[in-house]
Amino acid sequence: MNLIKKILASPDLRKKIIYTILLLTLTRVAAHIPIPGATISNIQEFFSNNQLFGLLDIFSGGTISNFSIVLMGVGPYINASIIMQLLVMIVPSLEALQKEGQQGRDKINQYTRLLTIPLALLQSYGTITLLTQSGVIQPLSGFTLLIALVTATAGCVFLMWLGELITENGIGNGISLIITIGIVAAIPSQLRNNLALAVADSSKILSFIFLLVLIVVEIALVVFVNEAQRNVPVTYARQVRGNKTFGGSDTYLPLRVTQAGVIPIIFAISVMVFPNVIANFFGGAKTEWIASGANYIAELFTNQWFYGIFYFAMVILFTFFYTSVIFQPDKVAENMQKQGGFIPGVRPGSQTVNFLSKTMLHITAIGAVFLAFIAVAPLLMENLLGTSNLLLTGTGILILVAVTIDTIKQVKSNIIMRSYDDDY
Repeated sequence: MNLIKKILASPDLRKKIIYTILLLTLTRVAAHIPIPGATISNIQEFFSNNQLFGLLDIFSGGTISNFSIVLMGVGPYINASIIMQLLVMIVPSLEALQKEGQQGRDKINQYTRLLTIPLALLQSYGTITLLTQSGVIQPLSGFTLLIALVTATAGCVFLMWLGELITENGIGNGISLIITIGIVAAIPSQLRNNLALAVADSSKILSFIFLLVLIVVEIALVVFVNEAQRNVPVTYARQVRGNKTFGGSDTYLPLRVTQAGVIPIIFAISVMVFPNVIANFFGGAKTEWIASGANYIAELFTNQWFYGIFYFAMVILFTFFYTSVIFQPDKVAENMQKQGGFIPGVRPGSQTVNFLSKTMLHITAIGAVFLAFIAVAPLLMENLLGTSNLLLTGTGILILVAVTIDTIKQVKSNIIMRSYDDDY
């Protein structure tokens, strides 16, 4: 209640929150405006019976199952971000551009936006082709298909724009909030489906109660691990200038267990969907070996064991990858040395880099396994409870909790900043 009072007492913060809510509401309105040429009920049934594409639909906020004008959600933008981060590590000119400060990062962001357009066009075409070949929608004529592709691409750019507006002028990370609000929008139907199963079959009542208990336990576990960190002690040497002494403080360097947040899971889902979409696209190819190979891959991804193991491995891989992108021990050690800081018992320079690298490797391993386990938890619970409506376990909870905590922290930071300005 004190936090709410402080928010209401801050005009600037109040405007930011209202601004964010209005733009998020606009994204949900767009998610329910369909592109002409499809029977929505058939599409929704298709996604409810497909584990992988159902998960993709959840993270798009139901935009695919609604065949809406924002068909692909922010998926192409996320894929473009993955590609650009890989290119920054490989291409020397892009790596040099990133080191130029804010101006260089702005250029890379612009390249990411431009790359989003062809990716959105390609993924929209692949999705529409997949739905057509699956018999979910009728084949679209040339002009109608062109209109659908242009509309879906423009819708993706529209969501990307709204997300950046929220990040710049509102509260929280705009792209993460758009994904989160899509998950929140699906919660009532998920609860209704699970409750309906429990009412229809009395043997499912205990399963439903167990699911609710599991949700509470999982939320507590996600909060605990999400906030866990290793505090590496850092000492700053004293500097004597004339008759005055500067520095000499002891502090610590916080290394979070889940340094990469929920980004690895979002990356993993985006990458996992790609082979299946391509396989379904080439399933009807005239060349026999292409068609048989595509059908084999499509069948492989319907196998829950393969799906779960591959998903688990991809989350671990992207956790290590993204952590290496956002946390670079050599730069941390260099900045620490410039400021006269050192880790007690560790020499500055290469020894500090090795110490930070090993420490971060151990911490990231724990965080990666945790994220991967949370990602595949719905599959385990599906076999245990006998239900497939498990959005409220696993990845959905992880994203909800992580984004909520991050947003609350930003709200508190704004309140503290306002209090500081009032004092001075």
